Amino acid sequence: MVEPPRHSSAPTTGTDTNGRPVGHGDTHEAALIAAAVGGDRIAMDTLLRSHYPRIFAVCRRITGSDADAADAAQEALIAVVRSLAKFDGRSSFGTWVYRIATNASLDELRRRRRRPALADATELPEDHDAHLADPSGGQRITTIDDRLELDAALRQVAEEFRVPLVLRDVGDLDYAEIATILDIPVGTVKSRIARGRAALGRILDAGNRPGPDERPTTVT
Repeated sequence: MVEPPRHSSAPTTGTDTNGRPVGHGDTHEAALIAAAVGGDRIAMDTLLRSHYPRIFAVCRRITGSDADAADAAQEALIAVVRSLAKFDGRSSFGTWVYRIATNASLDELRRRRRRPALADATELPEDHDAHLADPSGGQRITTIDDRLELDAALRQVAEEFRVPLVLRDVGDLDYAEIATILDIPVGTVKSRIARGRAALGRILDAGNRPGPDERPTTVT
């Protein structure tokens, strides 16, 4: 059985393949990955459980539906299990998992488009000015109290802007990680997030809701 992580005050134990500091939590996760690849079901279960809450949150924000998010998250978990042996460590495990979750969410959106829809969400024009974006872009957009309002607003943001915005504000990924997941340049990531924030802010303003910079930062 894989032992649970133990608290330690030691700062780090080394660096990863990208030269970033690796702490005890990272080395424990690496041990779990190795054990899971070797057939340890407890290690696999521990990995999936530790990442599922954020996987589901990312899927829900991208798909805009709890039901679709549950389906996408389930598909993501299956893909993680099937592909874990192919994880090569060139990115963090979290980045790799979020790439899978993002693809599963986009697949679910494509399946949803093929189903009869009760109502279509209106997308904002793609040429919405990026300079109108919230200048304090680091603020997180998620909050429990405003979950339904945010979900409704996000559904109206064009997919190409919504996805990187969700990965940034819900997945808490940096620009380079998002660029890796979406296979686009970092500059494009920044531009799309800015345009996504601007679009979201305009929708929220239209509904007399506070903008992203006025919201608590709790990630659901």
